[in-house]
Amino acid sequence: MDTVRKWRIGVIGCGAWGPNHVRNFSALSNAEVVGAADLQPDRLARVKAIVPGIATFTDADAMMAITKPDAVVVSTPTMTHFDVVRQALSSGKHVLCEKPLCLTGQEADALVAMADERGLRLMVGHVFMFNPGILKLKELVSNGDLGSRIYYLFARRTNLGPIRQDVNAVLDLASHDVSIYNFLLDAVPTKVSAVGQAFLQPGIQDVAVITLTYPGGIIGSIHVSWLDPRKVREITVVGDRRMAMWDDLATLGPVMVFDKGVTKKPREYSDFGEFQLLTREGDVTVPRVPPAEPLRMQAQAFIEALEAPETLRSDGRVGAQVVRVLAAINESMARGGAPIAINSPEGR
Repeated sequence: MDTVRKWRIGVIGCGAWGPNHVRNFSALSNAEVVGAADLQPDRLARVKAIVPGIATFTDADAMMAITKPDAVVVSTPTMTHFDVVRQALSSGKHVLCEKPLCLTGQEADALVAMADERGLRLMVGHVFMFNPGILKLKELVSNGDLGSRIYYLFARRTNLGPIRQDVNAVLDLASHDVSIYNFLLDAVPTKVSAVGQAFLQPGIQDVAVITLTYPGGIIGSIHVSWLDPRKVREITVVGDRRMAMWDDLATLGPVMVFDKGVTKKPREYSDFGEFQLLTREGDVTVPRVPPAEPLRMQAQAFIEALEAPETLRSDGRVGAQVVRVLAAINESMARGGAPIAINSPEGR
């Protein structure tokens, strides 16, 4: 009788997200969390409450050497990602790294090349690419339900906190929306322009307004803030036929489709080529979106990628593309909103 292989998973970093990774991987029939590492013993105690038999360490290298995981989840502060992921790959471990993969495009490309050279899987935790509502939005865009052309996208991701001290609101919040936009459009922006302000901590922008230009003239706008009275997680996609909105906090359903648009009707009394623009008001529908925990779906996708040489939805190259966009956004903010071109490495 065949037995299901249990992939041995180690978790590095047990702060906000580490315990969630421990819980989700432990729930999979083909995975086993064998070790966790964090510098703070109290965090390791919380992990032991989730998996009583887990081995815990204050040193990541010791965890990998003793428990011998097949793969590790890196959930440490962003500024440490490059060094921690590089060490894990050097140790022959497959890696799932929390977003963003690192801070610069050069670092990201180096990690992707390193994983390729060693035949290892590198995945980035852009978890909204596994969100059922975003997957429905992707279906609507890909199937042409919103029209033959997408005009623009607008995202708001705001709340009063939590305020981070290691990265700004762009790296913390806009990284989600950049990954979502790239996923929905199957494209990478060609240029960005952004303004932001650091009201609470010098040099760490807590508010940013971002404009991305995608191929075909599609505009993506993003507003992120840690300094807002309301928690909002919304994306609007406007096509030439219909419009759709994703609201992660909605009670009725996360996706609404609006049968609204603008049509061009020839003016019967005018010269050739003149049109009258007419707005069209139609029904609003709420498509069924099956509930599922995105982090669980992400964990399952990572394990499936270890078992079969399939393309990961959020692999290292996808993560590197997001890193380059985030770096360009930060450069634009530093230059007062100046447009910054984004040049992806050849073949990426």
